[in-house]
Order: sequence, then structure tokens, then C-alpha cells
Amino acid sequence: MTILPLASVERLIRSADAERVSEPAATALLEIIEAYGIKISKEAIIYANHAGRKTVKEEDIKLAYEMITKPRD
Repeated sequence: MTILPLASVERLIRSADAERVSEPAATALLEIIEAYGIKISKEAIIYANHAGRKTVKEEDIKLAYEMITKPRD
């Protein structure tokens, strides 16, 4: 089950200058984007809970993204 519309992902790929986009390619990127988004969201929820909040804020998302993408030593 996907959450985001496939057409949006197709537009995203076209915005990177692709002339044509196959449905399997758009579907593959959609699955990757959603998995990555869920991973960031879960991390952000941990930060919000640690701060004593139920609400995930922008700062939680940005910190989660930074921590997930930061190169590990």
C-alpha cells in the first residue's frame, strides 16, 4: 500500500529532466521515498517523545534527517 500519489513521483522524476518515466520506475522511487520518509518520521517521533511532546515538530524532522544522513565515523 502506498501513501503518496504515483503521479507526484512521476512529476518529480520529470522535474529532474527525464523525458519519459515508466510506471515501474516511478513505483520503485515511490517505495523508496515512502520507506525513507517513514524512517525519518520514526526517528523524529523518538525526539518528540524525548522532549515530552506528542506533537512532532519541524525541528524533530530536521534533526532526524540530519542524524540519519550524517556520515558515521
